[in-house]
Amino acid sequence: MTAHELSRLDARRIAVRAQLLDGRRPAALLDVVRHLTLLQLDPTAAIAPNADLVAWSRLGSPYSPAELGTALENRALLELYAMIRPSEDLALYRADMAEWYGRGQLRDWQLLRLDWVEANDACRRDILGRLGRSGPLTSRELPDTCKVPWASTGWTNNRNVTQMLEFMVRRGEVAIAGRRGRDRLWDLAAHVYPDDPVVPAAEALRIRNERRLRALGIARAQGPGFQAEPVHVGEAGEPAVVEGVKGTWRVDPSLLGQPFSGRAALLSPFDRLIHDRKRTVEIFEFDYQLEMYQPVAKRRWGISRCRSFTATGWSASSTPPPTAKPACSGSTRSTRT
Repeated sequence: MTAHELSRLDARRIAVRAQLLDGRRPAALLDVVRHLTLLQLDPTAAIAPNADLVAWSRLGSPYSPAELGTALENRALLELYAMIRPSEDLALYRADMAEWYGRGQLRDWQLLRLDWVEANDACRRDILGRLGRSGPLTSRELPDTCKVPWASTGWTNNRNVTQMLEFMVRRGEVAIAGRRGRDRLWDLAAHVYPDDPVVPAAEALRIRNERRLRALGIARAQGPGFQAEPVHVGEAGEPAVVEGVKGTWRVDPSLLGQPFSGRAALLSPFDRLIHDRKRTVEIFEFDYQLEMYQPVAKRRWGISRCRSFTATGWSASSTPPPTAKPACSGSTRSTRT
């Protein structure tokens, strides 16, 4: 198939429209999450939690955070891998859960995780038993019976119960059933996930790629791995090239040649429109680096770095004068293009 030829402006408008940030506002929270496929969870809430910021930027003033709480409480939405996802999408992950680290050549770090879980199988079985009898429970209510501590140079070092729970989620054994304050409530997956037929792994991957492209509009076929959610889309969509940008992209053909109207939108630093920093530079020519989780000594600009760009009708929410040290919150503002 001949690749579609796009200008940068075309690509930008496709990305904005795909993320529901153009002039047409969606009407309902569940419609937003089903289209975007996810809302990223993050404890940072200088203004509001990321999930609420993303929902509000699409729905506007009619949105209330209570809507998200209700959707999670009645399990129309569920937490999985630090993301809020439509409950019906869990069927697209169950096949991978059943084969956790069971396909292809495993890397050393994967083998280390497998070995650690196997060495602490008694702890795993104890957690399953306690959740089966008394769940949902917080991790604080589950005793640490691991014989081999989890070793890490990061914040997870020796956090044996929470680390085991994370691996058990990926094995499809336990799930997040809700929250008690900021603490996650854990239960058996069978008590939380809908009893939908499991989609075979290859078909599930194809569907996830297609839905991701629909939400991104334009993306690379292959790219760097992200722990929770990839930014690449495989062979979904159709090939495209963008003027002034190297390489081939995949584009959602339903977004080609569509009329565009813009609007103002405040973005969270974790918004999927700008989450892929490399795409943001290539498509939007927007140099944006989030450094809030970097140690202070390793930061270049402070909390985040951003540089305004005007060709797309975008600008940083706080653009310093040429002589000032660049610093901004990471939020951006879109204007009519």
